[in-house]
Amino acid sequence: MDIYLDSADISQWALPVGCPPAVGVTTNPSLVFQAGLSVTLATYQHLVDAAGAYGMAHLMVQLPSADVAQARAWVGALQERAAKEGVQLTVKLPCQAAWLACIQAVQAMDQAVLLTGLSNPVQLLWAQSVGADYVAPYVGRLAADTANGGRDVWALMQACVVAQNSAGARPGPKLLAASIKSPDVLSRLIGLGAAAVTLPPASLIAWSQDHIADAAVAQFERDIAASLALG
Repeated sequence: MDIYLDSADISQWALPVGCPPAVGVTTNPSLVFQAGLSVTLATYQHLVDAAGAYGMAHLMVQLPSADVAQARAWVGALQERAAKEGVQLTVKLPCQAAWLACIQAVQAMDQAVLLTGLSNPVQLLWAQSVGADYVAPYVGRLAADTANGGRDVWALMQACVVAQNSAGARPGPKLLAASIKSPDVLSRLIGLGAAAVTLPPASLIAWSQDHIADAAVAQFERDIAASLALG
């Protein structure tokens, strides 16, 4: 499973020992704003440069508008910058029919596309039909959808994995699961065979340690000391 850091805050991209390596970074307009940045082409170019400097192989950025002319201009500039930095670029677009013209325009530039916000199996089938490279359902948000009695998140995740592993003329998009709220959810996604997840750096750091393991190590240390006291 590939791990992407869910943050546009460059200061959070360096992880301590004990964390699994991240293959890249994924951002969206909300994360850019939370990092104190403006959602502009210049900001995205800066993030591409930072990804190269941090040795990140992959950067995912979300376009702010469905305007096709703007999408072409931004993607062209970002592709040029990513090639210079040796960074693989994926463009994120909402999984909505209103964005179809933009999706097709970006794909025509030989650019990998992720459809974000996928929330049900019909959207999954549509994403597959338009040739998306990735889909990104918000696992935590779906589970917390109390207005609809909560969603059967794991049925949808299983469907995404089946589509991801399908063969034939139109293979399914890879599952990049977002909004992971606990290590138990991460375990289930690993077990299902999800291709990738996005995680905030703080979650990776917090979950790199566990009180059960810490207690066991402390017990070993006490027992070693006690054994040496036996003479």
